Formats: sequence, C-alpha cells, structure tokens
Amino acid sequence: MSKRARVLLSLLTVAVDAWMAVLALYLAHRLRAAVPIPTALVLGPFISYLDLVALQVLTLIPTMFFMRLYHRRRGGSRIDLFYAILSSVSIATVIATSLSYLTRQGDRELTRGLILYNWALTVLLVTLGRVLVGVLQRYVQSRNPDPMLLVGTGEVARMIHQKTIQSPHLGYRVIGFVNGDEGEGEIAGVPVLGSQSDLGRILAENDVEDVVIALPEATHDQLLDMISICETHHASVRIFPDLFQIIASELTIGDLDGLPLLAVRDVALRGWKLTLKRTMDIVVSAAGLTVLSPFMLLTALLIKLTSPGPVFYAQERVGLDGRPFPMLKFRSMRVDAESSTGPVWATPDDPRRTALGTFLRKTSIDELPQLINVLIGDMSLVGPRPERPVFVEQFKQVVPRYMERHQEKAGMTGWAQVNGLRGDTSIVERTKYDLYYIENWSLLFDIKILVRTILNAFRGDRNAY
Repeated sequence: MSKRARVLLSLLTVAVDAWMAVLALYLAHRLRAAVPIPTALVLGPFISYLDLVALQVLTLIPTMFFMRLYHRRRGGSRIDLFYAILSSVSIATVIATSLSYLTRQGDRELTRGLILYNWALTVLLVTLGRVLVGVLQRYVQSRNPDPMLLVGTGEVARMIHQKTIQSPHLGYRVIGFVNGDEGEGEIAGVPVLGSQSDLGRILAENDVEDVVIALPEATHDQLLDMISICETHHASVRIFPDLFQIIASELTIGDLDGLPLLAVRDVALRGWKLTLKRTMDIVVSAAGLTVLSPFMLLTALLIKLTSPGPVFYAQERVGLDGRPFPMLKFRSMRVDAESSTGPVWATPDDPRRTALGTFLRKTSIDELPQLINVLIGDMSLVGPRPERPVFVEQFKQVVPRYMERHQEKAGMTGWAQVNGLRGDTSIVERTKYDLYYIENWSLLFDIKILVRTILNAFRGDRNAY
C-alpha cells in the first residue's frame, strides 16, 4: 500500500472517530430527554452543548493517539481493539466532563444520565466506525500488498509465508527468502534471493520495507548484524522469537542484601488471581450448563439414535501438576475406534467418526460436556488443552519445558487453539502459545479467548477433525 494511501486512511480514521463522538453525544442528548429515568428532565437545545462536543473530540483524539490507536494495525484482534477503545473513551469522558463542569454556562444541563449515555454510545459508535474503516483498510491492503522479505528458509519461515497467503487482508506479499548459507532455488514458487551476507544488496535492489527474521536459532551477534543492515536501509524488522524469549519475556531487577539479581517474571496463578479465575469458571460453567441443557439433551438424543453405544465418552487426560482425570465429551466416533490401532491422532476424513460426529467435532459441540469438568474443578474454561498420558510421555522427551504447561489447569479452549493450533498440528508451536498464555494471563485475556472460541465454532475450524 502506498504512503499516500496510508496517510489518507489515517486521516479517514481520525475523521470517523470525531464524527462518531459527535453523533454519540447528539444521540445521548436525545435519549436522555426522551427517557424519564431516573426522573423526567427537560434539557436545553443541543446547540448549547457545542462546547462539550468540542471538548469530547479534543480529548478523545489525543487519548486514542497515546493509546496507539492511530498506529497502523495488521491482523489485530477486534476484541483487543474494543478493549483499547473502551479505555480511551473512559479516560476522555472523565477529562471532557471535568472540563465541561468547570466551563458550564447558560441553560446547559449536564446530568449523570447524559454522561452515562454519552460514554456508552461513544464506545459503541467509535467501535463501529473502526470496524467499518478496518473493512476498507483490509480491502485496500489486499489489493495493494506490501513486499515482505523472509530471512530464513526453515519451518518457521514457511509457516509465516503460508500465513500471508491464507490472510491476504494483512496486506503482505512475500517477494523472496534469504537463506542461511547459499541463496538458490525457490520455496512454494517464491525465489530464494540470496544468503544472509547478501541481505543489504537484496534490500537495496527490491525496495523492501518489511523484513521478518524467521531464524529462532540465530545467535545474538547474527541478529544484531541483520537488524543493523535493515535499519541502514530503513526497513522495519520483526523477529520470530525462540521458545525461551516467549517464556521469559519480562525480567525484574532485585537484590539480595545488596547483591543485584535478575528474576524471571513469576507467572504462577495464586492468591486473588487464582480465586478470580476459579470464580469465573464456576459462574460461566454453571450458567452454560443451565442455558445449554436443552440443546445438550437434544445432542445426546441424536447420538443415541444415529449410532450404537454410549452418549458420553470419558477419556483419560493429564491436567494440573501432571495428574490424570477423566475428560468428558460427546461421543463422536465408533465405540471400537481404537481397538486395532491404539491411541492415535484424529485425521482429516477420519473413517472412525460417526456421521453426526463429523459435525460435532467440526463445530466443537462434542466439547460441551467439559463444562462439567470445569464446574467440579478438573479443568478451567481457558488453559492449555490436556493431552492423553501416552502422548504426554512422548512430548516431554522432545519438547523443551513441555511439562510447564501443567503448572496451570487444563482448559476447554486455549490461546493455541484459537490461533488454529489444534488437532494434528505442531506440538512445539502449541507449547509456545500455551506458555505465552500462562505468562501473560489476565481476566481480559481469558474473555478474549472465549469470544474467539465462540466465533471460531460458528465459522467452523479447519483443523477440527
């Protein structure tokens, strides 16, 4: 996408935010005048609120700027966008209201109801405006993708390349790879333009603005050299991190009676955090079982009518602290599914599935009985997905720090799953996402994962089989 198009999109975003803020205040004025709650009220004409309109815009736009909401976003979650808008609007509303009280004059009445309506409508309308601008931005980016250079030719580089193909709205087109040693050949139809020693020449010849270093095994000195070359050619650099960088992303500096020490961030859920997470698990699982019980009863009836065998399937999985527990699911495969093969991964078009089971697994309806596991405390709503003991024994031998996933309760869904890492996908990548979740846990993070899980269920997960 050209620089001119980027500038125009940025200006459009600012204009839409401003107009949505004005519209929110206008609708709030009309709404408060029409709704006699808590009391009937006659407000002055909207024109008397023009100074509040100005304050609303002049506080909201800078606040959103400092919250980095005018920086270019590619592929960002709309849930994260909503959180940021909610924070920005809340801060701007407090500032604008305070300033408005100080400058209040004439027949303008600034009531609590008006302030509340204005805040809520601003959040909703600004979010709506951003979604509409985002649709336009994605269209423009897909039509005019920016050239991207991938440093690396291994599994990570190929995965990033595949992601750009699957997500054209991100606005990237991989023009080439840079090999570690010799530059030759091509990968998936994209040429290998040279080796790392040719990086400067490649950047100069191709006018590349975006470089992704997909070499998790690169040394510290190699990374510094490549970053320096990219900065010389004014190319932005992003680095795919290795496992340790994901786990230990934050350090704190302390001391032991004057002796300086670096402490890796303490990520264990304990105390009030553990209580908060458990409270949400109990409330949501109990509510879910109550609301979904008719649907779950219908599902059980259909399973019983369409295939012989029990409705539920209890499978031993490994949970908190490596302890096994029976994980409940709606049965989606034949009763004798593993009688001849033993424990194996499900595969696309798996012949062991029942006719109804294919639909249940694709939509994740077969996972609903795990709300019972959550309610009794074996699992959490969100956390690393549990594996069977036989697979855990295999994985812990080959995946670094794999058993650290079991420091927290297993989840019905997780950060890895909502990012497409489920089924027969890389266990190394899944472990990275699981450890990132454990390290960066927050209640809002859990809510974000749950929302994305529901959206993925409606869309149908291509890796769910």
